Amino acid sequence: MSSTSPTTTIRPEDRETASPAPGTVLVLGATGKSGRRVADRLDALGLPVRRGSRSGAGAARFDWDDETTWAPALAGVHAVYVAYAPDLAVPGAPETVTRFAALARGAGVRRLVLLSGRGETEAQRAEASVADVFPARVVVRCAFFDQNFSESFLLDPVREGTLALPVSDVAEPFVDLEDVAAVAVAALTDDAHAGQVYELTGPRLLTFADAVAEIAAASGHDVAYVPITMDEFTGGLAEAGLPDDVVDLMRYLFAEVLDGRGAHLTDGVRRALDREPRDFGEFAVREATVWSVGARGAAGER
Repeated sequence: MSSTSPTTTIRPEDRETASPAPGTVLVLGATGKSGRRVADRLDALGLPVRRGSRSGAGAARFDWDDETTWAPALAGVHAVYVAYAPDLAVPGAPETVTRFAALARGAGVRRLVLLSGRGETEAQRAEASVADVFPARVVVRCAFFDQNFSESFLLDPVREGTLALPVSDVAEPFVDLEDVAAVAVAALTDDAHAGQVYELTGPRLLTFADAVAEIAAASGHDVAYVPITMDEFTGGLAEAGLPDDVVDLMRYLFAEVLDGRGAHLTDGVRRALDREPRDFGEFAVREATVWSVGARGAAGER
C-alpha cells in the first residue's frame, strides 16, 4: 500500500456510539474499498474487529469459494459485514450469500449488514433470500461509488487524461464510500436498524462528464470524458487481458444498471445517520492529489 492510499475520513457527527458490550465484528472483504473503511471505523470505536479476507490467517481467513473457512471466521462473532466479491450480480451470488447468512444466524450472530447495489436484479434477489434466513439483516443498497474514480478501475484512465465509457448523458447520484461505511457501522452497532433497507445516494445527480469536470476542477488535472460504444468498451477490456467474467460484469453494469434507472435521489443516508450525504465535490477536493501527474504509478494495490 503506497503513501497515496486513501485514509478513512470520519466526521464528528459520524463518530458512532456502540451498543453496550458488543462482541467481535467480522468484516468480510476487509481489504476492499468498503470493508477497509468499515473496519477502520470499528477500530476507532475500540471494538474488536476480525478482518476477513483470502489472505487472512487463522479465523481471519475467509474465502467465498471455500466454505470450510466460513465457520471458523464466524466463531465468537457478534455482527458481520458482508461484502460479496466480485459482485452480488454474478451468477450464483444470491445462493452463496444466503448459505452464509443462514450459517451466521445458526452460529449466534446477532447483526448482519449486507452491501448491495441499486438496480441490480440479482443483488435484490440476494437481499430477499438473505432476509428469509436472517430477518434482522440490514441492507445497504448503494449507487455508483465516488471512489471508483479514485481507487478502482476508473483511476488510471482519469490519470491518463481521458475517461472513455459506454455512457452518454445518463445521470447517477454517485455516493461517497465514507457515507456507506458510516451507515454500515451504525447498523453493526445498534439494534435500532434491524430489518432496515437503506438505499444510499449522494445529494446530486451528475453525468460521468459532470463528474470528470469536477475532478478536473478540484485537482487541476486536465481530464476529458469521451462516450464510446459498448463494443469499443468491452473490446478494450478484452485487449487489456481482463477475464471474460470481468468483461461480462462490466457489460452488465454499464448496459443495464447505468441505463438511467438509478437517476433519482434517496433519503437512506439521512434516515440512517440523521444528516445529509456528502457531495461529490467534497470527495473530489478531498482526493485531488490522487489524480495528479506525480501520483501516476505511485498507488499500490487498492
